[in-house]
Parts: sequence; C-alpha cells; structure tokens
Amino acid sequence: MDLKHQSKTVTSGPERAPHRAMLRAMGLGDKEINQPFIGVASTWNEATPCNLTLHDQAEAIKKSIISNGGTPREFVTISVSDGIAMGHEGMKASLISREIIADSVELMMRAHCYDAWVGIAGCDKSLPGIMMAMLRLNLPAVFLYGGTIMPGKYNGRDLTIVDAYEAVGEHNVGKISDKELYEIECNACPGAGSCGGQFTANTMACVSEAIGIALPHSSSYPAIDPARAKVHKACGEAVMNLLKNGIKPKDIMTKKAFENAAGVVAATGGSTNAVLHLPAMAHEAGIKFTIEEIEKIFHKTPYFADLKPGGKYTAYDVHKVGGVSIILKCLLDAGLLNGDCLTVTGKTQAENLKDIKFPKNQDVIYPIDKPLSSTGGLKILKGNLAPDGAVVKVAGLKKLLHRGPARVFDSEQKSFEAIIEKKIKPGDVVVIRYEGPKGGPGMREMLSITAALYGQGLGTECALVTDGRFSGGTRGLMAGHVAPEAYVGGPIALIKDRDIIEIDAEKGIISVELSESELKQRKNKWQPPKPNYTSGVLAKYAKLVGSAKDGAVTNHKFETKELLEVIN
Repeated sequence: MDLKHQSKTVTSGPERAPHRAMLRAMGLGDKEINQPFIGVASTWNEATPCNLTLHDQAEAIKKSIISNGGTPREFVTISVSDGIAMGHEGMKASLISREIIADSVELMMRAHCYDAWVGIAGCDKSLPGIMMAMLRLNLPAVFLYGGTIMPGKYNGRDLTIVDAYEAVGEHNVGKISDKELYEIECNACPGAGSCGGQFTANTMACVSEAIGIALPHSSSYPAIDPARAKVHKACGEAVMNLLKNGIKPKDIMTKKAFENAAGVVAATGGSTNAVLHLPAMAHEAGIKFTIEEIEKIFHKTPYFADLKPGGKYTAYDVHKVGGVSIILKCLLDAGLLNGDCLTVTGKTQAENLKDIKFPKNQDVIYPIDKPLSSTGGLKILKGNLAPDGAVVKVAGLKKLLHRGPARVFDSEQKSFEAIIEKKIKPGDVVVIRYEGPKGGPGMREMLSITAALYGQGLGTECALVTDGRFSGGTRGLMAGHVAPEAYVGGPIALIKDRDIIEIDAEKGIISVELSESELKQRKNKWQPPKPNYTSGVLAKYAKLVGSAKDGAVTNHKFETKELLEVIN
C-alpha cells in the first residue's frame, strides 16, 4: 500500500534528485526516503515551563513512528507564555500566537509534503492552534497534550500559578508579608508542565479527548510522569494506523464532536477561553458552532468536577482518580455525550469508554446525578451592553447577581494602577475597554486585574466587564469577550463613570441602565481611537481579525471587495 500520498511529490522521480540529496544530508537512506513522512510538530521552547518537556516527548514519539514504518520529521513552532506575558503589553501577543501557530504549522506541512503528523502542545493558545492546523490541513493527525505541572505546596495546601497572582493583591493590602509572598513565588510552580488548575491549557486538553483527536487517557498525565512513555508509543502507532486507514481530522472533529467538547468544558468548569477556541476550531472545519449553541450545551450539562480556580482540586487530582475518561463516561451514561463519534483510535467514543468505571472514595469528580451545579460552569450573557454576547465563569460562584456603578478604564494598565492605588470600592463594576481583538489588538487576558481584586478582598464585592479576555485562572463575576468590542463602536465604548451596570449570571443578562435614545446620542458623538499599532504583526492582526463572538479568527474566506478593504 502506497502511503506516501503527499511526500512522493518531493521524493519520487529523476527530477527530485536534488530534493533527495538534501534528505540524504540529514542521514536518510533509501529505506527512510521510501517510507511515508510523518511530521512531529511541537511548541517546544524555554519561554515557559508548559513547553519544556516537549522536545523530549517528540523524540520518544519519533522512535515509535520509526518502529511502525514511518519516517519522522520534527519541527517546532512558537508558543507565548501567558503567565509571563500577563499584565503588560506582551499579553497582546498571546491570542495572536494561536493564529501564527496554525499558520506556521500549515506552511511547514505544505512546504515539505508530509503525509501525516503528530502535534504536541503545552501552553494555552498552542493547543487550539495545533488543533486548528489539523483541521485546516486535514491530513491524518494525532494530538498530544504536553501535560500538567505538579501542584506546588505551601503551608500544607496545593498551589497553582493563580495563588501567586492573588498573593500580589494580598501583599498590596498587607494581608501577607514580603517573606510570605516570596515563599509562594518559590513554591507555586515546582517544575515543568502547564498551569495546574482547570485553566485554559487543561481545559483544552480535556477538549482534545472529548473531540476525539487525542488518544484516550493521554491528557491527564503530568508532564514529568515517566508513565507518559506508553502514551508516546501509542501516538506513533496511532498516526500510522490513521494513515493506513485514511482517517482524517474532519472525519473525527464533526459537529457532534464539537458538542462533546463543549460538554466537557461545562462539566469541568473550564476556561472562558474555550468559548473563543471552539468556534475558531469549528471555523477551520467549515462548521458553524455559535456561542448560542455552546450556551445550550452549557445549560443542559451539569458541573460535576471540583477543580480550581472555582473548586478544590488540580488537574493532577483528576489524573489520580482516572483521568478525563471518567468525566466523558459520566456524560455518556447520562446521555450527554455523542458516543457514536469517531476518534483517533479508529473506534467511537462509546467503544473507547465501555470499560470505564466510576471511582469510589473520592470527591474530585462527583456523580453526575449529584453535581456541584445542575448547569455547566460557564454562562453566556447578552443585553444592551453586549448585544453579540459575553461570557462569565460561574463555577464555584455563590454570587451571580451584581448591580453597581461603572468605573471605566480605556486600558488594562490604567485599571491595574487604580486597583493598586486602592481606588476601587466594594460595589463597583470595573469596565476595561479597547482591549478587544481589534482594539488591543490581541484581546489581552486580565488575570493580573482579577487576581489583584481577589487578593484585596474585592473579588466577590466587585464585578468586571471587558471586551478583553480572562485567564482560565480567573474567578469571580467577571464578564469578558463583550461584543461588539469598543474599538468598532460597541456599547461598551459608550459607558461613562457612574453609569449603573447589572450582571445577572443566572438569567444570562448584562445591561447598562441607559435608554436606547441615550445610547444612540452617545454613539453619534463617539469617535474611534487611533490604532495602537500601525505596522508589524499586531497591526496586521487588527486588520484581519473578526469578532470574539465568532472566535476572533483571521482565516476568513474573503470576497474580492473585502480583501481589497483589508489590504487598503
């Protein structure tokens, strides 16, 4: 069977002698050149602990590919550390990196005509970026999450990076000393791996299993766990089997599979970023998967995994009780998972999960009929402040209603300065605007802001509204992704200090107490601000990016007129 569907373009025939000469220079012989070429793409770098182990993991997968009759070709792409980029201009690069990861992997795969590939990712945006590329290329592919970090320890409790961010706010108001802040800093991240709660990386890792593009049980292993070796072996076997059987990502990541992905986000109280990433991934598949559809799934799916930041446990605790498969089996048994969806095993979800048993004597994952909440951990909000929607994480929240005066800031920095100077008072609604996909550009995360509010004791006393994003580690009544964004004249651009804003996360409402005529008058006087960047990748992104409600994608299908407008 000829499996060199793509690679024969560069290896077959007399005219390809120069191409083969270059391959031979890298140690390939006739045997390797005549085998299918399997890309092994990772986001390895030394920018973040999330990606630190990925090269070693790629090496292990390459060995498995070789033993299964393939010729592996390793390459890397970028990955921005959300934790290190947080709280300054660098965070504008984060969401943009998702597009660059997808674009750069696409270019490498197309240029070198690889037949199939394994994608390995660690930090937040790298997971959807790799999966977006899989859908765009539609070549046989297996996704592998690089693995969670082990929990840190301090004074007998588990720590995550969010504890370090919240400690900044506690230190600011004198709740903890310099020494205590230093001890938390030194103990929060004990080694390699992605941030340890149900933040964006672990949320999207759960998505990769639920959507079927990752092998069962592969997403919960810690990055440093020696037992990952069997996963690496299985990835090499799986990608070769997919190639032999002609199974491609669009056969796996169907509309029903996206419904499964949204279900696992709801069940685990996952990151609000999933509401951006799922529509963006679906867009690459040519599937319409709207926030309204996601909201319906959130509404019918119980929240039953007690995970940080809203709950008690870390991703490692999920691994110890059986991994993501336990959550998927609970959803399947309750009729909330489409069991007939194909996966990278070549089997359906139902077949993969048939022998999974619910673990006893643990309280990490609750029985689905006795959940933490009868509805999922995220809520879509709409109203005159966000006609196209906003999103809030309600997992672990006791207070779902807030009404108070707006405190308006036109950038994240100005808001953070006000918080550190203790200018935010109980009852306030902090409004941070011009941080949307176009306005930032790049839709920055606000973990520094929300963590500082919690650290000062204001996390449950205030609310926050922004056209930017939140880290998966954010907790509290914090509404992000407000659309339309301020930069394009959305209602959030029209808010003034002391306007009264109401957020009702139970009813799904976000509104400002202004009449339609008053909003219209303000809109007539509004002028768009000058762009923050006029050249480089951020300016290019601002020209291309769409609304948060559609996933903030840049990979549009342009009509000629639209393309000319973008170019000009």
